[in-house]
Amino acid sequence: MFIKKLTRQVISDPDHPVVLTKEGRLRGLIVDDTYIFRGIRYAQAKRFHMPEPVASWEGIKDAIIYGPVCPEIQTVQPSDNYTVPHVFYPQDEDCQYLNIWTQSLDAKRKRPVMVWLHGGGFSTGSGIEHFAYDGENMSSFRDVVVVTLNHRLNVLGFLDLSFYGEKYRYSANVGMADIVEALQWIKRNITAFGGDPQNVTIFGQSGGGGKVAALLQIPSANGLFHRAVIQSGVLRPRPERQKGQDMAALLLERLEIQPRQAEELETVPYYKLQQIIMSLGSYADMGFGPKKDNDFYLGSIYEASICAHAKQIPVIVGNVLGEFSQNFATTCGDGRKNTWNEERAGKLIAEKLGNAADEAVGLFREAYPERRIQDLLFTDRVFRPGTFDYLKARADAGLKNTYVYLFKMEQPVYGGTLPWHNAEIPYVFRNADYIEPSYVPEITEKMQDIMCGCWCSFAETGVPQANGAPKWRPYCEDDPAIMYFDTVPEVKCSDKEEALIDFLQRHPFEMRQQDRTATARYFGGGPRV
Repeated sequence: MFIKKLTRQVISDPDHPVVLTKEGRLRGLIVDDTYIFRGIRYAQAKRFHMPEPVASWEGIKDAIIYGPVCPEIQTVQPSDNYTVPHVFYPQDEDCQYLNIWTQSLDAKRKRPVMVWLHGGGFSTGSGIEHFAYDGENMSSFRDVVVVTLNHRLNVLGFLDLSFYGEKYRYSANVGMADIVEALQWIKRNITAFGGDPQNVTIFGQSGGGGKVAALLQIPSANGLFHRAVIQSGVLRPRPERQKGQDMAALLLERLEIQPRQAEELETVPYYKLQQIIMSLGSYADMGFGPKKDNDFYLGSIYEASICAHAKQIPVIVGNVLGEFSQNFATTCGDGRKNTWNEERAGKLIAEKLGNAADEAVGLFREAYPERRIQDLLFTDRVFRPGTFDYLKARADAGLKNTYVYLFKMEQPVYGGTLPWHNAEIPYVFRNADYIEPSYVPEITEKMQDIMCGCWCSFAETGVPQANGAPKWRPYCEDDPAIMYFDTVPEVKCSDKEEALIDFLQRHPFEMRQQDRTATARYFGGGPRV
């Protein structure tokens, strides 16, 4: 189900492949002609403190197994593992590790470097969490250097303790500081892996897309990357969930620690912090994220406008059509949308939208004339508005280096669904042909070549283009062009889609969650107390 190849040639010997980094020598593997280095430490840090460069060493260190991933407040439910198959791995606070896939160790080759930032909000996930994150196929397809990494998350990476002393000035942003330190490591060392430190692209999805957006607003990251891709990572500003100093005060109170002794939080077992946060509700951990401090992090574009250096960086930003609204996760009626005739679909739409139903259907037909009207019910209304806000902000600034996409290819699972949150990632990494619920014979192979080709050409030149795809024009004030990735990709004006999204924002409706049989009553770590 999830195996790429039945036979793989793996080579590792005492002398090859060995790379000399600025800190010391590393031994990796050669797997089917791809050089792979796993579990490379790029930084070290004490809890709640800024990361420091990794210490040098003598001799040769093995880099053949992945490093630990950051502890999670909540680990994904079993029901999440069909459409998005996961890798579960040992967790440890000492989690600053990265992984590299490359086709050659020739320092003269200067290949584009593509640095993946994982999803899971700013609270969960890792650089190896999804099967789709494996960088081998992307690296070999277009001869690029692929990097994935782990960093501090949730309470470890984004707890604001600045009220409790100068030494915690940056504690609310140390998770992002880890990523900056990883980019610093890449700048120092990637030449030894055949990469070009002057041509680095950061790309990420969901929380990873949010991290890309945040890095565009971090002055110390300026010059460490040169292109950026934000996949399903921009939301409109929402009322703040409990985080920052409020969360710190709550933890101190629950742990019976006096504010003047806040440094005791540095030694509290992680599971105690975790279970306090879990007690606040199912999504309390998703309240964590970078906090504007006018120093390390200037704030989002809504708080601080677009940073000067970010204006010079070409950006791809986009979404999938279904996100969390697609009918594998939420539904109405019997949930089998492709069995409904138009009359049945019209009744369900009327139940949800009332007097606004006819106008909604009309706008949907104009935006997506090739789709059935029932797909209106499952069209994303969460990420798309923020994406268009982001696009308009860059267009209003006169920028002509922003590209937008929508991945809307129907997925075969469950009788046919709109693509779900994460559905485009296997296509970007060129791994969709071994992710079961994503696979459409012949179509999948073609589409993953197109999408991976676009991402890699963008990394190489700043312009996304691939064989089999139409010319992808930038999104500008006078030409709001969008690439639609479907069985037949097309580029067209986004005006009609924007009108639909705006209408749906003004006419909200609720769907019900699908019932899944495989659930876990408790899915955090640590002793059960």
